[in-house]
Amino acid sequence: MSAKLPERGFVFWPIGTGDSTTIAVDGDLVFQVDLHHLVCADDDDNPSVPIIDELVRVLPRRDGKPYLAGFALTHPDKDHCLGFAELLTKVAIGELWLTPRVFAEYKPDLCDDAKAFWKEAQRRVKATIAAGGNAKSGDRLWIIGYDEILEEPLFKGFPKFRHTIPGNSIFGLDGQRLRGRFRAFIHAPFKDDVSGDRNDSSLGMQITLSEGTVQGHALLLGDLCYPTVNRIFKISKADDLKWNVLLTPHHCSKSVLYGKDEGESEETLKQPLADAIERNTGAPGYIVASSCPIPASNKPGDNPPHAIAKAQYEEIAPDGFLCTMEHPNTTAPEPIVFGFDAQGLRYLTPSAKATTSQAAMKSILAAARGSAEPPKERVGFGRDVD
Repeated sequence: MSAKLPERGFVFWPIGTGDSTTIAVDGDLVFQVDLHHLVCADDDDNPSVPIIDELVRVLPRRDGKPYLAGFALTHPDKDHCLGFAELLTKVAIGELWLTPRVFAEYKPDLCDDAKAFWKEAQRRVKATIAAGGNAKSGDRLWIIGYDEILEEPLFKGFPKFRHTIPGNSIFGLDGQRLRGRFRAFIHAPFKDDVSGDRNDSSLGMQITLSEGTVQGHALLLGDLCYPTVNRIFKISKADDLKWNVLLTPHHCSKSVLYGKDEGESEETLKQPLADAIERNTGAPGYIVASSCPIPASNKPGDNPPHAIAKAQYEEIAPDGFLCTMEHPNTTAPEPIVFGFDAQGLRYLTPSAKATTSQAAMKSILAAARGSAEPPKERVGFGRDVD
């Protein structure tokens, strides 16, 4: 693999069924949303990429170490945080974005990497309070959303200007003011979702990159399902719903476009939501599924990805539906990359002439890795469920 980050833009990595989205914001400012690092990706016969090794390879350096300006965890399911403990040892992370509710309710079920994220977040809470909200890079933290946990002693004195809720925007990263260049509009979690299913507590946001009056938008909605996604599209302003790239929530799960409204006994296609998603498409407009190859059909009870969801998204996306583990093929998938500049957002077609074979690049990356490894078994909090 010979992929590299665009100067500005979005990268969706082929990491199996899970999320790993990298946003090249501005200069050396790179923002990572979720992480799914599979140890088995080091095997030559596994087409997934070892995402931590790729990030170490492509990230800018600060003080000699790979540098992420920010890392946002939408929620601590294993397929969104696998490998975080290792990432923390290999990459300098300027600031974390935390939605706290799940950590309070599901403490006994957290996987090791979710525990590592929570431990690091708690350290940064203390550092932020001690610094009066002006913590240095490496100690910075944003708290997003509502939860009773914020009333606990740990958070006493946490500055209000480092805490935001849905309906607000964040215009900077790691102490850098980026208004007019970068905006993260927070859609979710809503206050009354914090007592629901853990997927309902996912961080949902619209990321906007700007160059003068030209903008490129990506909608990243974690594992949110129909009720919350429908609410987002009902109550939000049109400018906050625009998308050039939509990452399918919950890895192309049918639970987004199919659901049960009050009084209904069976799930049905929610055409009004599908129409609302389509109505807010920009030009260009692509839909991306971060998942394993999508089957031609599913049996009842199958985990995502779901064929009927793909069929609906193909009707919605004006410029194409892309799956990370099928791009451009299932044998040697490459990252899905969108570049952004003063001309707008554009899909960067994979090069037909890779300078290094996938197997060779995996060998290089494996040799460069340290000894730290994320869990090899898929156990604990964050199992993939519909």
